[in-house]
Amino acid sequence: MTPGRLAWRLCYELLAAQVRRPEWRFMNYGLSPDALDPPGPAVALDPRDEPDRLCIQLYAHTVHGVPLEGRDVLEVGCGRGGGTEYLARYGGPRSTTGLDFSRSAVALCRRHRRAPGLRFVWGDAQAMPFPDASFDVVVNVESSHCYPSMELFLAEVRRVLRPGGTFAWADLRRADAVPRVRRQLGAAGLTVVSEQDITAGVARALRLDDARKAALVQAWIPRPFRRAIRPFAALEGTPNHTGLTGGDMRYLSARLVAAGPTNG
Repeated sequence: MTPGRLAWRLCYELLAAQVRRPEWRFMNYGLSPDALDPPGPAVALDPRDEPDRLCIQLYAHTVHGVPLEGRDVLEVGCGRGGGTEYLARYGGPRSTTGLDFSRSAVALCRRHRRAPGLRFVWGDAQAMPFPDASFDVVVNVESSHCYPSMELFLAEVRRVLRPGGTFAWADLRRADAVPRVRRQLGAAGLTVVSEQDITAGVARALRLDDARKAALVQAWIPRPFRRAIRPFAALEGTPNHTGLTGGDMRYLSARLVAAGPTNG
């Protein structure tokens, strides 16, 4: 694992272990769909979910057009569980499983996230603890940039998907790494149905949410860790914020399907 990826993984583990506030449900950069061309669909939310609207809109975009009702859904890299819980509460799946490499994060999710058919499992994205053909939908949001091997991860996605199943993915990359990730997706043994550059929507969400996130860092993060958390949260002036708002980084989403019966 590269030093950068190791630092991200350690940061995730630290946050789950040290910041146990149940109201902190999401860690993604969010999406402002009206900044996309064409604009993304509006998302109707329960009032209690409104504070996390930008983060939820990234999930809504990623799974847009993917049938979830009555399906078995897996989120790989579930973090603090807000996205997995959102899929379970709003999508009507038969079952929803959140998988994460952080034992602390999985323990936190098991304590605080509730929805019918929802469970959380510890495991590695590159060696998932599930039998072949276990899921109809696999979701992966802003997590794969931490994995040592995108190829191994995609092989596991293909293995656990049922025939006709859907892989819904969204993540950031350096601009010069975009061709490589597109090749990796194209060589995964799945059919790429759609792919979109959503950088403009993510960059706008970062700008809109910066003050709120900065205030939460002050309120929730122990003082010794605040400086280290600022880049993780992509606050203004940090590398990922600058990269996404300035064009040196790109944020992509894609939908891929496994060979077999149409998932529709």
